[in-house]
Amino acid sequence: MKFLFAFTFIFCGVMLNAQNIPLYVGTYTGEDSEGIYFYNFNQETGKLSHKTLAIKTENPSYIAYSKNRKFIYAVGEVANFNNTNSGFVSAFSVAENGNLQFINTVSSNGAHPCHIELNGENVAISNYTGGTISIHKIEKNGIIKPAFQIIDHNTPNQKSHAHSTQFIDNELFVADLGRDFLSEYVKKNDSYFLKENYSMKPTSGPRHFEISRNKKFIYIINEYSSTVTVLKRAGKNYTEIQNASTLADDFIGSSSGADIHLSENETYLYGSNRGENSIVVFKRDATNGTLEKIQNSPVMGNWPRNFTISPNGQFLLVANQYSKNISVFKIASDSGKLIYEYSLQTPTPVCLLF
Repeated sequence: MKFLFAFTFIFCGVMLNAQNIPLYVGTYTGEDSEGIYFYNFNQETGKLSHKTLAIKTENPSYIAYSKNRKFIYAVGEVANFNNTNSGFVSAFSVAENGNLQFINTVSSNGAHPCHIELNGENVAISNYTGGTISIHKIEKNGIIKPAFQIIDHNTPNQKSHAHSTQFIDNELFVADLGRDFLSEYVKKNDSYFLKENYSMKPTSGPRHFEISRNKKFIYIINEYSSTVTVLKRAGKNYTEIQNASTLADDFIGSSSGADIHLSENETYLYGSNRGENSIVVFKRDATNGTLEKIQNSPVMGNWPRNFTISPNGQFLLVANQYSKNISVFKIASDSGKLIYEYSLQTPTPVCLLF
């Protein structure tokens, strides 16, 4: 009997540990935050536990894994790193207990870096105030090298605000919030060359975007206009087929779009609204790529910036910057709609990474 009890206890403990996965939280540092935090997230219950300061670092407002998940890279969203009129990016190794160990830091070659993207060997950093995209190599030991290419979107008459990037095969896409376009670059001889700029409506402010797995559709959330622009591949380029509001039809007030993600099965599209303080849910037509708005779910917090979907596709977690909490939602399997579960206070969360 004692043996059976002990076996059951050990088995349950193993199963509980198997259900727990790491969640890293990037923050704005200040009075309540010191850097990147670590939680255990239970994919069966949706519960967050065991908050730990993974490492101290300044303003890690966006963080990303390496392809092998042995390293994490974080921007330092500042304006004057080492008197260079630039921000910085840092590399960290991931320890078995979830803590992070510092490897090195390099300049981001532009002020206020706000996004970082990896494709295995290259790293692209979007510098919001600087208006540049800094592209780096990473070594097998995790070290990030100084930039081998800097793309400057500024012109004498137009100020760029580079906000996010994505590597897709041999291409690099860039959302430029300041100049209202999505850029498509093609890699040639280890450098990226402009292929096309896809213009959004004036003062839209393209911020983040998602690309369907078949690469036929791009979904761009616009900060200023609170819309999602849908682009469809036509031949070798893309054309706009829809521009959908992210706000509830009866919403009155100011709001700005922030983050955007497709569900794992690409049936639903989610976007965050800062001001309305909601997550918009769209049902997506897989054939023609168009969107139908089906829900605007309150986030139970203030200023939802980044959000993420759990790897098993069952939960959506929101980083509420101003109210300093993470809200956890269950995703209804039959409708894609969000069901609020609970929220947890945490230091100034702005980026969530599974």
